[in-house]
Amino acid sequence: MQSYFAVATIILLLILIFSRVVLLRKMGIKVMKFAKTHKSDFLLPPFALLYFYLVFASAFNWPKVGTELFSNEIIQWVGVVLCILALIFIFLSLISFGKSFRIGIDLDHPGTLVTTGTFAISRNPLYTSFAVILLGIFLIFPNWVFLLYIFAGMWAFHRQVLREEASLKEIYGEEYIEYCKRVRRYLQHLCSFNSLMASIML
Repeated sequence: MQSYFAVATIILLLILIFSRVVLLRKMGIKVMKFAKTHKSDFLLPPFALLYFYLVFASAFNWPKVGTELFSNEIIQWVGVVLCILALIFIFLSLISFGKSFRIGIDLDHPGTLVTTGTFAISRNPLYTSFAVILLGIFLIFPNWVFLLYIFAGMWAFHRQVLREEASLKEIYGEEYIEYCKRVRRYLQHLCSFNSLMASIML
C-alpha cells in the first residue's frame, strides 16, 4: 500500500507542476526558463528520470539497483504522511505563486515578488517540499540509492536557491532584501505554519 502512495506522489507532483505550466502558457506567460542562464542544468533531467524509474521499479518489482537499509511499516507510513503534506504545500505554493511561477530564472519577465501565502513562511516553499518528498519516499523505500538522492537533491536545490537569490536581489533590490530579513530561506517557525493553515480554513 505504501509503495502506491510513493508512485501517486510522483504522478501528482508532475500533474501539479505541468498543469500550472499549461495554465500560465494559455495566459501568454512563458514559464519554462530552465537552463536559460546555466546550461549545466541540462544534467538534472536524466537524474530526475532515473529517480522516477526507481520509484516505479520499487513499487512494481521492476529491475532496480540498491538494497534496503531497514524495514519498518510504521516508518513507511511516516514517509507517506510526509509525501502527502509536501504535496499539499506544493499545491498551496503554486496558488501563492500566481502568475509569477517560473521553472528556472526569468530575468526578462520575472513577475511580481511573492511574499504572501506559503511564501510568508518559506522563501522557497517548492524546494522545501521537494526535499520533504525525497525524505518521504526514502522512508517508504529505504534503499541506499534513495538516501543518496536525498543528499544530491539537497545540494542541487541549495545551489539553485543561491542562484535565484542572486537574481532576485538584482531584480527586486531592497524589496527582496527586506523580505529576506522577515522570512527564512527554507522554513519559518511552526507557529507561522499554523497561522497559514488557520487562514486557509477560514
